[in-house]
Amino acid sequence: MSKKLKKEKKQSIPLIKTLAQSIKEYKKASILAPIFVILEVVLEVLIPYITTYLVDFGIKKGDMNAILKYGGFLVLSAVVALVCGAMSGRFAAIASAGFASNLRRDMYYNIQRFSFANIDKFSTASLINRITKDVVEMQNTYAMLIRIAFRAPIMLVFAMAMSFTINNFVPLIFLAVIPVLGVVVFVLMRTVKPLFESMFKRFDDLNVVVEENLLGMRVVKSYVREEHEIKKFNKISEAIYKIGSKAMKIMSFTNPIMTLCIYAVMLFICGYSANLIVSSSGVEMTVGDLTGLLTYVMQIMMNLLMTSMVIVMVSISRPAAERIAEVLVEKPTIENPENPINEVADGSIDFNNVNFRYSEKAERFALEGINLSIKSGETVGILGSTGSSKTTLVQLIPRLYDTTEGEVLVGGVNVKDYDLTVLRDNVAMVLQKNTLFSGTIAENLRWGNENATDEEIQEACRLAQADSFIEGFPDKYQTHIEQGGTNVSGGQKQRLCIARALLKKPKILILDDSTSAVDTKTDALIRDSFKKIIPGTTKIIIAQRVSSIEDADKIVILDDGQISAVGTHEELLKTSEIYQEVYYSQVKGGEDEQE
Repeated sequence: MSKKLKKEKKQSIPLIKTLAQSIKEYKKASILAPIFVILEVVLEVLIPYITTYLVDFGIKKGDMNAILKYGGFLVLSAVVALVCGAMSGRFAAIASAGFASNLRRDMYYNIQRFSFANIDKFSTASLINRITKDVVEMQNTYAMLIRIAFRAPIMLVFAMAMSFTINNFVPLIFLAVIPVLGVVVFVLMRTVKPLFESMFKRFDDLNVVVEENLLGMRVVKSYVREEHEIKKFNKISEAIYKIGSKAMKIMSFTNPIMTLCIYAVMLFICGYSANLIVSSSGVEMTVGDLTGLLTYVMQIMMNLLMTSMVIVMVSISRPAAERIAEVLVEKPTIENPENPINEVADGSIDFNNVNFRYSEKAERFALEGINLSIKSGETVGILGSTGSSKTTLVQLIPRLYDTTEGEVLVGGVNVKDYDLTVLRDNVAMVLQKNTLFSGTIAENLRWGNENATDEEIQEACRLAQADSFIEGFPDKYQTHIEQGGTNVSGGQKQRLCIARALLKKPKILILDDSTSAVDTKTDALIRDSFKKIIPGTTKIIIAQRVSSIEDADKIVILDDGQISAVGTHEELLKTSEIYQEVYYSQVKGGEDEQE
């Protein structure tokens, strides 16, 4: 994607509207925070004004009553301002934390609705980064927006207005500073924003390295590649450091420039006001006026600084906001039809003139010209070389992807007409790369059916030939499984996943090379139990071993995304060169091993 297209894509997302939808129940806190900020600002602006009366009519004249009167007003204003500041901080914290929580939840909920095509657009590391780091960035920015973004401009207006009540000329000096600050902020925004965009992308790369290293720790250690992984990590970490330090160095120019402006304005006002007090003998300006004016100078200059920093920080956080919005506005490519069918009649499957490619930009189809009919209850084997799109073919059945052209029928109905939950509940898939979650064996198995009884769980495990090793554990079905199933073997993991799929009592069972880690005897026992116990379930078996599928009702040979041949074991031995080559190579290999 070109830079121009990426820019247009970002601009097309209604950023503020999209993010604002996640405020939801925290609207009240989001409104109360700036209200208390405004009250705090009004009181803080009144304090210098009261101070001028305290100096001129109390301290200067030695009037104790006036000192107590105006001193009391000062104390009261300061206390109420403090309370308002504390309340605004409290509501800002509630609103920003709630906003961040809703952003995480809304992103996570939307991700759960993603089809495989949607997920392909975002890397796992990027999604994790968006849900964590980017949301924290938005939380801090939102807290700043509903406090400082309100406080700074309002304080500027009020303080400027009050300073004009003291003198009509002196406050005009502030106007000379605004263009200087404007130029500084503009340069910072133009310079720093691309750096932070680059840094966010580097964080994604860092997450990828960490994720790969942790998931592949056994491989890293077995190949003694720790130093290589450390170098990869350090390289990206160093890049992040360089980008971050460069951005912060540029931003560090803000404080010296602001300090220069503040002291320059104060020197001018002090010099001009002192001369005015002396020359007019305190008529045109008093010492109290100067005291109040200097306080307003500090308020105005500090809030000019805060305003500029708000603008810079919003500019910095914009890339994070855009990345979050991209996830929130991503529309699932697969959704329920308006009037979905809620019952799957049987496990029959028909592929009618199916063509499929992963994206519109793909130059060629991953599957092309697929026509295949499978009767309910049949056992179908699928064989093909790596990259022949075997997995892609079966993923079209439960609508993990949608066909580009043609249609897939299940139970005589186009899969696009089914309710997604109903369809996927009737199609169970066991992948080669099985996933178990942290928890007990029973809890993992109940992913297939959360209401499954202990007897049903045990029966599914017997079918999957998993009961023998489970019974060998001290805690049996209450044995704790570590995250990713690291405390069980590959074959045990595969059998548990098969049992989990069987608990769904599906009309279609798809085994995607999911017995590759078990021995041939166990593989045969699993297939034999399927024949006896679930004869009415359609079984699709993707395998690399011919022995796993040679007794299937039909075998489909895939070659480069196209069906090369369909038939029984005996038929394909006579007609399919691909099948002959695979079969005889494996048979010969087996004979060599026996010798």
